[in-house]
Amino acid sequence: MKGLIVDFGGVLTTNVFDSFKAFCRAEGLPDDTVKQIFRDREGPGLALLRRLEKGELTADEFSEQFAPILGVSSENLVERLFGGVGPDEPMVEAVRRAKAAGIKTGLISNSWGDGMAYDPALLEELFDAVVISGDVGLHKPEPEIFMMGAERIGVAPEECVFVDDLRENCEGAEAVGMKAILHRGSEGTLPQLEELLGVPLSGSAEARA
Repeated sequence: MKGLIVDFGGVLTTNVFDSFKAFCRAEGLPDDTVKQIFRDREGPGLALLRRLEKGELTADEFSEQFAPILGVSSENLVERLFGGVGPDEPMVEAVRRAKAAGIKTGLISNSWGDGMAYDPALLEELFDAVVISGDVGLHKPEPEIFMMGAERIGVAPEECVFVDDLRENCEGAEAVGMKAILHRGSEGTLPQLEELLGVPLSGSAEARA
């Protein structure tokens, strides 16, 4: 494998759904309220999210329409939803090491508009190319966004490994020929990546070598 493409929220960061759960608790809602709304394929919440991801809504516009569904204040809603998210340092370091070893690296992220803060300096350091859904008018799991990610790093989809914390996005990547890893924590993902890419990505891998 010559290319590594990863998701942002939930892969390079801590678990997004844990942050949603903490938000629900703070707002006095059942723990899985946000998660269930986004998993309802026929409901208004997922439709709003898709419009936000594709850049059709700003974070403020999304917040104003999503807040009544939850029954909460719209003020800084996206920031509050992501308030419990922080960097996943082992995964960030793994991408850094993969790039240093000559693996082409890319990011494909379903954006939450201007409410999701990407660190430009970190993205430039880690990735050969970046695809943000709101910038390109596409969202995962649409096949075109995976093809775009592979094209931008100059690697055929069949030579790319894709890492995401959502099964449907992994399935979308597999549909265009990528090898996908469903991320459930660095302890499970890193050994798979090391085997597929053939390079050490963590201190524990170096100790075994």
